[in-house]
Amino acid sequence: MRLPLRRRLLVWAAAALCASGALIPAAAAADRATAAPSAAETAAPALQATFTEDFDGSAGSAVNSGRWQLETGDNSGNNHERQYYTAGNANAALDGQGHLVITARKENPNNYQCWYGSCQYTSARMNTSGKFSAQYGHVETRMKIPRGQGMWPAFWMLGTDIGSVGWPNSGEIDIMENIGKEPSTVHGTIHGPGYSGANGIGAGYTLPGGAAFADAFHTFAVDWSPNTIKWSVDGNVYETRTSADVGSNQWVFNKPFFIILNLAVGGDWPGDPDGSTSFPQQLVVDYVHVSESSSGGGGGSITGLGGKCVDVASASSANGTPVQLYDCNGTAAQQWSVNGDSLRALGKCLDVTSGSTADGAKVQLWDCNGTGAQRWTYNASTHDIVNLQANKCLDVTDNNSANGTRLQIWTCTGGSNQKWTM
Repeated sequence: MRLPLRRRLLVWAAAALCASGALIPAAAAADRATAAPSAAETAAPALQATFTEDFDGSAGSAVNSGRWQLETGDNSGNNHERQYYTAGNANAALDGQGHLVITARKENPNNYQCWYGSCQYTSARMNTSGKFSAQYGHVETRMKIPRGQGMWPAFWMLGTDIGSVGWPNSGEIDIMENIGKEPSTVHGTIHGPGYSGANGIGAGYTLPGGAAFADAFHTFAVDWSPNTIKWSVDGNVYETRTSADVGSNQWVFNKPFFIILNLAVGGDWPGDPDGSTSFPQQLVVDYVHVSESSSGGGGGSITGLGGKCVDVASASSANGTPVQLYDCNGTAAQQWSVNGDSLRALGKCLDVTSGSTADGAKVQLWDCNGTGAQRWTYNASTHDIVNLQANKCLDVTDNNSANGTRLQIWTCTGGSNQKWTM
């Protein structure tokens, strides 16, 4: 059994925040993994697509910046990786046929400097931090991975709270990782406090008959629910982890996570490219799809002024749809779930427009992104719903109980138009 040490740095767009990680299937945990592939178990009922990225667009164009941000640099030397991650479409571009192509090249066109001197390779890494996050459901990609000594493609997730709690308290879910010297095997792993680094908990999946993953497209997925994560390849469940696997340590996966795609070159675990490695190498991604439970951590109505319900106008899931007060009717537009510190309906999050913290800022439905505009807390004793970023209460505008009255945030006053029952 291998004992590599993997450390990562996530380069944030707004600030430099360090995140490290490791992928080591711990011997003590190996007996928890499914010994042989079995038919994939059906995901939780009532799943609703919340992120559908099919990489449609003209050949050579960059990824959608509304969904992805590209990280740049040499990963600060973590893992002793050899690549320099570039921006734009230099190493990550659409092919015009519904694919994202991440290309690793043996080059240094702009005199990039790496931890070891002049960089030898370029590649790309991207994430959805601040743009999309998910909690529970089915997270899947279909991709064709590269081949060759030193290649290290990965599809993984980090907790959205990494900026405040750090790694490994944020949690990390590695949905798929491969190293070139193991062409027939991929790995799935979790990392958290007390089970990171050499104690990461995971297992591998090996294709039958010595087939290589680089020969064809394959699907890699997790089915994720409270206290349980299941990994599958091509629909075959090969690993299941539950909160029992972490023992007395904290299970840190019952909260929102964002997605990361990257192709690293070299490093302590895969080893560096050698004379047998040909360049360029490509990670070709067909899609990334996320479907979340419409009921999340337990859905239900939120009632307030006049006994009326928090309602998504016209039951529309479009970004920017007003959230209002309306007669309770039991429809999906009034079914809200608590997912970590977010409130969700119709697969999207309760959001303060433009991230404003001002009195009177209206609330709306928006793609879940883990920002402060979507972080809420509910006090069951006082019946306040408070936006954590603004430290202000969810409020019925002008204390008006008429159907269609917009909801907003306002300085907490204790008034009846700020009292809610969940």
